[in-house]
Parts: sequence; C-alpha cells; structure tokens
Amino acid sequence: MLEVKDLSVTYFTEAEAVSAVSGVSLLVAKGETLGVLGESGSGKSTLALALMRLVGYPGKIVKGEIWFKGQDLLKLSEAEMIKIRGARISMIFQDPFTSLNPVYSIGDQIAEAIQLHQQVSRREAWSRAKDMLSLVRLDSRRISDYPHQFSGGMQQRAMIAMALSCRPDLLIADEPTTALDVTIQADILKLLLELQRDLGLSIIYITHNFGIIKEVCRRVLVMYKGRVVEEGETLKVLNDPKDNYTKSLIESLRVLRT
Repeated sequence: MLEVKDLSVTYFTEAEAVSAVSGVSLLVAKGETLGVLGESGSGKSTLALALMRLVGYPGKIVKGEIWFKGQDLLKLSEAEMIKIRGARISMIFQDPFTSLNPVYSIGDQIAEAIQLHQQVSRREAWSRAKDMLSLVRLDSRRISDYPHQFSGGMQQRAMIAMALSCRPDLLIADEPTTALDVTIQADILKLLLELQRDLGLSIIYITHNFGIIKEVCRRVLVMYKGRVVEEGETLKVLNDPKDNYTKSLIESLRVLRT
C-alpha cells in the first residue's frame, strides 16, 4: 500500500537549516494500522504532512521516495497530487476546531470534498454527506449546523466523516484524540477501528500515548529528533525496548504511575 524510503524534511531559516525528519523509511500494508510514537518535536507531524505533500515554507522535502500503490508521490505534479490528497489518502488533524472552517456548515465542508473528487452534483454530494454523518454516529439532521454548535467530540467525528467521505485507501490520523476527554477518546478509537474493519482502511496513527498505541496498532515506529530509532511489533517494542530513548520513554511512564 505505502512504502516510504529515506525521507528527509528540512526547514531553512536565515540562521540555519533544521532537519525535522531525517532518513525515515516505513511500510504500511493494506488494512494495517501503523503507530508512530514519540515526544512533541520528534518529527511525527512533519512526517504526516510530508506524506500528504503539505510541508509548507520554509520547510522542504529534500530527499526520499513516497511510493503509494505503485506511484512515487514526490514525482507527481501538484495537480496530480490534488486528485490523490483527500480522495485516496486523507488526514485527520490534531485540533478539529481550528481545522474546520467556522463560516461554513459541517455539511458544506463534507460535500465540498465529495464534489471535488467524485464529480457529482451538489444534491448528490449533500446526500452522501448525510450518509457520512450517520456513519460516524452523528445525527444527519444536524448537517446544516456550524462547527461552533458541535462539542469537541462531535467536531472530531465530523472531521473523520470528511476524511472518509471519498473512501480513501489510507488514513493518516495525527493525534486525533489529544484534545478530548478519556471517555470521548475511547469512543473515537472504537469508531476508527470499526470503520477500518468495515472499509478496509490502512491507518497511520500518530501519537505520544502508549495506551492508544497498544490498543490500535499492530506495529509501531518510535521517533526521536526526526529519526526512527526503533520499530517492530507493538507489544515487543513496548515490553522489551532495545533503544535507550524508547527505554526512557517507557520508564518515564512508569515513574508517572508510581
């Protein structure tokens, strides 16, 4: 499904060039959930943006290959990438409140993505948007509501509906439950697993939360200072870490629990 080879992203400032992602390689199989674990600033979110080719100025992808279903995404034109982004690869961002446009209704925002990628009428896009709201356990009668009329958990469900509206093959979830309380977080995770089972999704789940990684990911990458320092089956990595950084992360969690 997805193979990334030696990917590097650098941010260029007047003073220096800062490496945010350095030589990252990974594989994601069809229907698999791959976890990306690391502290804030480890390069997780930059990696996610690079996979979508959304790294903005002054950042630049300086090296590597991103192979998705036989195509190297880094060799595609922006017009070609637009056809893939949102349709075949989608992303859920960390904060739904800042990701949703406050001046457009939830329905308009979901329908826009459907019209853009599937070339259907507004009436058909609106009907499909209602179906997507129902799919993520939201009342489709609230399709004309605006983001501020939704709770945090409902906003995140709306973001999931938008991300899945064109039935992508790969979903990148960048800490989608960080701002939510524990109960709603559990509901969102359960929903993602159900949708993965029903739709055959592959998921890259980015987080610093060990509990989430153990619950939803079969394999995990551990990132530190832009590099992958350890990878493998989740339980093996968490129960018997080999890298000193991974050991420190796990030990810090034990200290917090005592």
